[in-house]
Amino acid sequence: MTLVTPAGGTLIDRLLDEAAAGVLAAEVGGMPSLRLTDTAASDLQLIACGAYSPLTGFMTGDDYASVVRSAQLADGTPWTLPVTLPVPDGVAASLTAGTQAALYDAAERVVGLIDVAEVFHRDLEVEARGVYGTTDLAHPGVRALMANDVLAVGGSVRAVPSRDGRALTPRGCRAEFQQRGWSTVVGFQTRNPIHRAHEYLTKVALEGADGILIHPLIGPTKDDDVPVDVRMRCYEVLLAEYYPSERVVLSGFPAAMRYAGPREAIFHGLVRRNYGCSHFIIGRDAAGVGSYYGPYDAQNLYDELGGAERLGFTALKFDHAFFCRACDAMTSTRTCPHGDSDHVVLSGTSLRAMLANGDEIPPEVTRTEVASILRRAYLTMGQPA
Repeated sequence: MTLVTPAGGTLIDRLLDEAAAGVLAAEVGGMPSLRLTDTAASDLQLIACGAYSPLTGFMTGDDYASVVRSAQLADGTPWTLPVTLPVPDGVAASLTAGTQAALYDAAERVVGLIDVAEVFHRDLEVEARGVYGTTDLAHPGVRALMANDVLAVGGSVRAVPSRDGRALTPRGCRAEFQQRGWSTVVGFQTRNPIHRAHEYLTKVALEGADGILIHPLIGPTKDDDVPVDVRMRCYEVLLAEYYPSERVVLSGFPAAMRYAGPREAIFHGLVRRNYGCSHFIIGRDAAGVGSYYGPYDAQNLYDELGGAERLGFTALKFDHAFFCRACDAMTSTRTCPHGDSDHVVLSGTSLRAMLANGDEIPPEVTRTEVASILRRAYLTMGQPA
């Protein structure tokens, strides 16, 4: 069985081996140093493990400008989100081309090195318009972007391997798929507990593939998103009770959420290709936030950027799914003849609102086992549930 090729044809590996990682802290004395934000720290790991192939480091100016302007790297490879390392003005002077800098996480641990290629200026308003489609500071992605430094350092990196046991690397996922004899693999991205609409979409997708990778985002998200450890318990109980274990792999995706709507949805598909996914689910309002994007903008962007032939993965496009009381089943606008009054509309936003308000979560919204975990967690956190 042959898995889909990685973006660029080669799975990048910029992880330090155990011996090099063990002595790194002793070797960085005297080097310029950078403290990474949580987002940059997660990007470092994803570059180094090959999830962001073909990137070998944080973007330089040419790649950055090309991605913002035309959703591709300077060499024409499709890529929809900038992956940059912001740097304060006071530190930038020490980062000349050809130097090496040590990278530290928020806990002051050395986590990697960057070989500086250049320091360049970012136009954050141009980036916001190009990537997010708006400069509105009420947009969480734009607000986070505008809080960044305008200078960025680009260059190849090396990183200490992560010890997060919740997340398989691309090589780990590919090895698991091959061991199971899979070649067609569906990737599913989520930052919410899986509700009944998600369950419906993933099971429909699974009908036409060897297996599915349930790949929830476990990096930094908004404050009102359900905490990672709670979500992981929800995924585990749902898969144990309602999915065939031999056809599902659960692994965390340690990226930060950008809330970039269509651009981010395509990015998620490109990255899942590196994990070995030949197919990727793009549903209604994929990676969206608020009312900034149309419900099917991500599906349209997939086609505009060249579809499977250019992007290297097949999008599974789904209409809005809901529970219909008249049908007594999960369905969609393609298969249900009944009106809105019979439909229970499902979304991560509505589920979080139910929990915050202490509302009862009906079984049409999510499985009772999942609802029980969520209620207990919200009560522990001092929220109504």
